[in-house]
Amino acid sequence: SGVTQDQHTSPEKFYIEACDDGADAVLAIDRVSNEMTLTGKKDVPPSANTRPICGIMGSVRLVAGMYLIVITKKRNVGSLLGHAVWKAVDFDVISYKKTVLHLTEDQTQDNKTFLSMINNVLTTDGFYFCTDYDLTHTLQRLANVSHDFQEMSLLERADQRFVWNGSLLREFLAQPEVLDVPDPVIVMKPCRINGKIFEWILISRRSCFRAGVRYYVRGIDSEGHAANFVETEQIVLYNGGRASFVQTRGSMPFFWSQRPNLKYKPKPLISKNTNHMDGIQRHFDSQVLIYGKQTILNLVNQKGSEKPLEQAFAKMVSGMENGMIKYVAFDFHKECSRMRWDRLNILVDNVAETQDEYSCFLVDTEGKVLSQQKGTFRSNCMDCLDRTNVIQSMLARRSIQSQLQRMGVLHVAQRIEEQADFEKIYKNAWADNANACAKQYAGTGALKTDFTRTGKRTQMGLVMDGVNSAIRYYKNNFSDGFRQDSIDLFLGNYAVYETDGSTPLRIQKDWKFLTVMVSLSFPGDTWTETLAYVLFWGTAAAVTAAVIVFNGRDFVDAPKLVQKEKMD
Repeated sequence: SGVTQDQHTSPEKFYIEACDDGADAVLAIDRVSNEMTLTGKKDVPPSANTRPICGIMGSVRLVAGMYLIVITKKRNVGSLLGHAVWKAVDFDVISYKKTVLHLTEDQTQDNKTFLSMINNVLTTDGFYFCTDYDLTHTLQRLANVSHDFQEMSLLERADQRFVWNGSLLREFLAQPEVLDVPDPVIVMKPCRINGKIFEWILISRRSCFRAGVRYYVRGIDSEGHAANFVETEQIVLYNGGRASFVQTRGSMPFFWSQRPNLKYKPKPLISKNTNHMDGIQRHFDSQVLIYGKQTILNLVNQKGSEKPLEQAFAKMVSGMENGMIKYVAFDFHKECSRMRWDRLNILVDNVAETQDEYSCFLVDTEGKVLSQQKGTFRSNCMDCLDRTNVIQSMLARRSIQSQLQRMGVLHVAQRIEEQADFEKIYKNAWADNANACAKQYAGTGALKTDFTRTGKRTQMGLVMDGVNSAIRYYKNNFSDGFRQDSIDLFLGNYAVYETDGSTPLRIQKDWKFLTVMVSLSFPGDTWTETLAYVLFWGTAAAVTAAVIVFNGRDFVDAPKLVQKEKMD
């Protein structure tokens, strides 16, 4: 069950009290010194304001001082192996300080901006938690852990790649009342085939390493962490048995960028002054260590601006000479042009033998491990969203076909595609998964979800893709700098200090912005004056447009807080 807590607030301290039967421990947080101590219920002053909360996300330092972030509302989304899974729905950000009167006008404004950044991340859909189960690990990883690992607290043993409030929890590491909150997408559905009821679960865990938005975070960082890295696990639970199939996605793991510049599709650039082999080696060393063998499914175009990226990736994988890593290039758009979406089966059939070799994690009703997953498919396109999601859903369907047969739900000759009720649930869940991942990275729902939902491309789907593409263009150029700053602040990539100095939020615009400042004037009485007016402002408009297009990168909403390394 979800543990409810009471938060008591006095002028001097916050008191966080667990509402379990028999629990007496209270976490006291000094609002002046920031010190935390464990005390008893008797020490809570009767005059303190009291309200129930669902958990502590952590604390963050802004210009005005420390702020406590609490979960104020949660929603149950189902249970996993008997453990309730909750979605954090509402939050509150509470100042330790009782007033902000000590701040200057500029500091007050900066503090408001930083607060809005924190709230921007909190209101992005997708924070889940479980008070007595580790959502950050796959079923297979949890089945292969040591006794010492099991003795650790959930926060200590969590996979730090997927704990989005890890930086916020630094001050709380010794406290049991806090929650590690991954940023996954979770779909949990009871399903029925042949009168047999089983639980079907889809979990996509989004990495907080090299996290960010579409055009500002591409490729990898110096540690080998890939942008938009997501681990997706499909779980089947039936009659005490359980099965799991894991796939990953992530940006092409070398140093490249694609900064917005007002063009619809900015040209991607491969870095010329970095050691790509060192970076890609670090990335795949960690992937092989965690997941075993790797099959890369590179779905980008093999012509135009995406072609050099595909060629570079293929060359680097070949240069690693690692027998654990296989590279498959599939030009998704070319193969499926003119609505020939059935051609996706060419890729699925091509890797079918590899998928059978990798197998899945399967445990029978007595708890005996029948098979382990020995490798993963690592899919990517440019964004690792739309094309990637379509292919992942097809590989996952092939896996669940085998799992349900081995678990005794499907008969040997039955096809999963023929089970209409389950197919509808399956397709919609994968489309919802695509939308959630896309909203977090690109700012809109995913493209091509009509195919994921219905199994075919539709005219309405093409129209919706056009609408989402237009919204993405606007957000990527004119609001993603703020979203990137919000993520960097939330994750601790940028730290705010209580000083008198100015913050990076106060960047002055240069001369180019004077070209778009237009003063109002009116045409004269004669036609010559009117002609002169039209010529003058026509020329001014043309010059302005030329300056904006030529200096496109200077006119987009760029991040202000982020370190230089992330921007290259």
